[in-house]
Amino acid sequence: MYFDSHAHLDDRAFRDDREEILDGLTDAGVGYLMNIGCDLPSSLRSIDLAHRFPFIWAAVGSHPDDAAQVNDVRIALYRQMCSDERVKAIGEIGLDYHYEDPPREIQLPAFRKQMELAAELDLPVIVHEREAHADGMELIREFPTVTGVFHCYSGAVEMAKELVSRGWYIGFTGVITFKNARKAVEVAQTIPLDRILIETDCPYMAPEPHRGRRNDSRWVPLVAQKIAELRGLSPETVEQATTENAMRLFRITPP
Repeated sequence: MYFDSHAHLDDRAFRDDREEILDGLTDAGVGYLMNIGCDLPSSLRSIDLAHRFPFIWAAVGSHPDDAAQVNDVRIALYRQMCSDERVKAIGEIGLDYHYEDPPREIQLPAFRKQMELAAELDLPVIVHEREAHADGMELIREFPTVTGVFHCYSGAVEMAKELVSRGWYIGFTGVITFKNARKAVEVAQTIPLDRILIETDCPYMAPEPHRGRRNDSRWVPLVAQKIAELRGLSPETVEQATTENAMRLFRITPP
C-alpha cells in the first residue's frame, strides 16, 4: 500500500467530498497518510482526522506564511499537541522567499523556534523550503540531532546529497511528472531509494495527466510510478520502499 507522506485533506477544498475520498483510498492502493498542519487551526483539524481514521497520522506546526503567529504561546500549544499519540512530526515549517510575505526576518525566528521544539521532543520535521536554499541549510545545520523531510523538493542534487548524508529524506510531489521538472528528475535518479518519500501535497500539485485540477491522495501512485520509470524499477518496488521510508521517518509501527 502507498503512503502519502504529505496531504492537506482537512483543507476546505475537500469540504464537499472529503469522506468519499477517504473511503476510496484503499481502492486506489493508498493505505497510509500523513495530514500536515500549516497553522494552529489546520493542525487541530489534522489531529481530528487522525483520530477519526486509523490510517491517518498528523503533523502540527506553522508554515512560513503563518510565521508571524509563532511565539512562545504558540510553541507551548504545539508542545501540548505533540503529546497526542497520533502526532508524529512537526510541520510544515520552514522558509519561503518566493513572495517573502511575511519577510524573512520573521520567517527565520519562527523556523528556528519550531526546530528547537523538534529537538526538545525528539520529533522529525517536515520542511517547506522555497527559494531559500542557503538560509534553510544554514539553519538545519544548527540542529544536527533533528532530521525530517524536505517536502516538494526544489533544490539541486548537491543539496539533496548533503541532506541525505545528514539523515534527511527528500519528498517528491506530482511536479516530478511535469515536462519541465529537470531538477526534481535529476535528484530522484541520484539519491538512494531508501531516502525518497512520495506525496501529493493535495489539494495542490496534481500530477500528470491531472495537472491543473484539484489533487487528492488517490493520485499518489502516479508519483511512485514516475520515480519507478526514472530509476528503471517496478512500481511495486518504489511503493514498498517509499512506504517503509515513511514508516521509518515517522516512527510508525506497520499494522
